[in-house]
Amino acid sequence: MLNEAYERFHRTGPEWGEDQLTNHGPMAVEVLVRRGRADSVEGWVGAYLDRLDDMPSRTADITDADWAEALGDGRRIGDWTVYFSRALQERPWREVLALWWARLLPGIVAGTTHGVIRVGHVVRALLAGAENPATIGELAHGLAFWAARSRPVPAAGPPAGRLSPRAALDAVPRIPDQRGNVAGRFGQLPQLPGWEAAVAGLSPAATPDEVPTRLADLVTAATLGYLAHGHGQPVLLVHTATAPNAVLHTLPALPRELWAPSLNAIWTTTAAIHSAYAPPESAPRSALPTPPSGSGAVAEVLDRAVAHADEHVIKFTDTAAEVYTRTGHPDALAAALRAAGLIRSPS
Repeated sequence: MLNEAYERFHRTGPEWGEDQLTNHGPMAVEVLVRRGRADSVEGWVGAYLDRLDDMPSRTADITDADWAEALGDGRRIGDWTVYFSRALQERPWREVLALWWARLLPGIVAGTTHGVIRVGHVVRALLAGAENPATIGELAHGLAFWAARSRPVPAAGPPAGRLSPRAALDAVPRIPDQRGNVAGRFGQLPQLPGWEAAVAGLSPAATPDEVPTRLADLVTAATLGYLAHGHGQPVLLVHTATAPNAVLHTLPALPRELWAPSLNAIWTTTAAIHSAYAPPESAPRSALPTPPSGSGAVAEVLDRAVAHADEHVIKFTDTAAEVYTRTGHPDALAAALRAAGLIRSPS
């Protein structure tokens, strides 16, 4: 069922509409299948496909000699898809992923992190054993979107402090004007007092072995942070959790020397999104949902997300459920319900 959905989505582009909204179909379907909601896939895919645009046509070949010139050129999504499809036919997927992860990491903001998130979801399927033409094709599409929309992380030094991810995220200052698009908001960061110090405040991973724990703690911090601040921009702020979670689940497929740079890049990106979109004031506790409890709590929250049907709610709930399973913190499930309450259902 996942393979069939991938093949249907591969006839569509990674963006749609005049506003170039991201095609979340392959990501959401991976969650539905992995979470045992396969019976919802056909109906959800059918409804979602109606809004999408066709895959952009090719313009010219991208080669190993001139790929850098095409990096970040959104007009060449079709060319990048052909390039990665060919590369993944010629070499093992882990080899292609490792090479291009290193090349694409400086542009991890691509598509407001949707490039890395799409790659992260299909890598989860590949690591689970679903290595076949459809999943390899999905990896090609994910890498192509990341390459075509490559956007650099706002400048800041690497972590060098003593703060936990939660304390470090709480210490991130807000840009003075939280209006406009991503480029305009991120453009304020270089002049923001305290920006570089806040990014540097995170305790670094001393060894690669510490990276997964640091990333998991960052995902937890961002998920709980959404509960308090998600009202600032309900859709954009889910990516403070889902993007580092995508990196976390890709680590096993990457060389260990890429783990620390990946943590640094996604931490800076998460901090930038938080600064640009999270309001300084927290929502009052009385306005927040009460999550279910007991052995069926995760299943109930996932069922609510599937019924809600919004792609962001489905993906964020998947991440929040992981946080709850890992930490037992009920606010993780409350955050998932908060997202469902803040984001309009398409149904």
